Amino acid sequence: MRWLTNPVVQFLAAGFVALVIVVLATSALSRDAADEEAIHDARTLTTVLGRSVAQPAVPRGLVDGDAAAIDRMDWHVLDRLLVGDVRRIKIWAADGTVLYSDRTELIGATYPLDEEELDALETGGTDAELSDLDKPENRFEREIGGDLLEVYTRIRSPEGEPLLFEAYFTSDQIERQREEVLGRFLPITLVALIGLMLLTTPLVLLLTRRLDRAAREREGLLQAAVRASDEERLRIARDLHDGVVQDLAGSSYALSTVASRPTVDDGVRRELDGVGRSLRTSMRSLRSLLVEIYPPDLHTGGLAAALHDVVAPLAASGAAVDVDVSGEESASDAAVALVWRVAQEGIRNVVHHAEASRVSLTVHREDDQLVLEIVDDGRGFDPATGAAEGHFGLRTLDGLVRQSGGTLEVESAPGEGTTLRMEVPAG
Repeated sequence: MRWLTNPVVQFLAAGFVALVIVVLATSALSRDAADEEAIHDARTLTTVLGRSVAQPAVPRGLVDGDAAAIDRMDWHVLDRLLVGDVRRIKIWAADGTVLYSDRTELIGATYPLDEEELDALETGGTDAELSDLDKPENRFEREIGGDLLEVYTRIRSPEGEPLLFEAYFTSDQIERQREEVLGRFLPITLVALIGLMLLTTPLVLLLTRRLDRAAREREGLLQAAVRASDEERLRIARDLHDGVVQDLAGSSYALSTVASRPTVDDGVRRELDGVGRSLRTSMRSLRSLLVEIYPPDLHTGGLAAALHDVVAPLAASGAAVDVDVSGEESASDAAVALVWRVAQEGIRNVVHHAEASRVSLTVHREDDQLVLEIVDDGRGFDPATGAAEGHFGLRTLDGLVRQSGGTLEVESAPGEGTTLRMEVPAG
């Protein structure tokens, strides 16, 4: 699944998501715009039909329910009112009586007008709303099927009374308006987005390649710097080992030889033995310093030997140190190196902070885990504030251990010593 981290793939995926979002948003906005435009057109048509067709054709006597007036409306006006998407028409009196309708069954019936209809009668405005097909006056509209939009406006009879002209529109007009609006805007949006992606994808690909190349160059420079640093540290460690350490070892052997001669006075022999011990202590300290300067080849010299070098300062200070290493033979180089680094940091903290008289360092295998434990009987510390007192190195290593799939735990309390335990996959 490495291709999922490719910036170009991520850019294209983000572009596709953006495209889907824009299409959905455009569809929703187009739907709203189409609905508003369709309602506006229905209002306009209702106003024209009501005031230009119905009002001039309303005969005298219609407000009184005169049958001849109703017949004249049927003969001369009805076919001019049921045009386009208009499926029903009604003319209401102010008291809610249906004075005229294309459904004769409704003529003469009285139904309560709602607040919006009464407001249109009073102000002369034009309003629209979805029909409530559950109302008894709309029972015939159910035969049409689907949603109906009822639009009403005020007209006047020849007697001067305000009447409510109401027209019912099917939803076909709204759907057509939606398709027209979406058909105008959606292709433009899609073409613009796709064109933008086609133009920017090569640029993203070019920038990605440049970044990858720059990252490889930086990595190469870092590796070269690390190699140069390792080589310099190795040279310094080799020079010290072959020079000063060997000189100290030679001096120590020479002093031991001189001190063992029978002609040497006892007082002088004791002084020579003291100087020899001091030289050997200096040699151990220097070897520990060499380990700090350049870590050993753990698989060549062995982890056990490297850990003995790590604990040498503790032994030199008089602490009792136990080192037990097993199970590392089949472990990976990375796991062994991580054990050594954590042990080095843990022992460094014991030397500088613990004031311990006994230290135990063990490495063993538990199933597929390589386990390191360092236990001391020193003064201990509060792990919550340990970083501020010089234990920050372990917290830094904790991130490295977690990246390797392992765990690092430190248990301690003031006056109760410290236990450090690390588990890391051996493979």
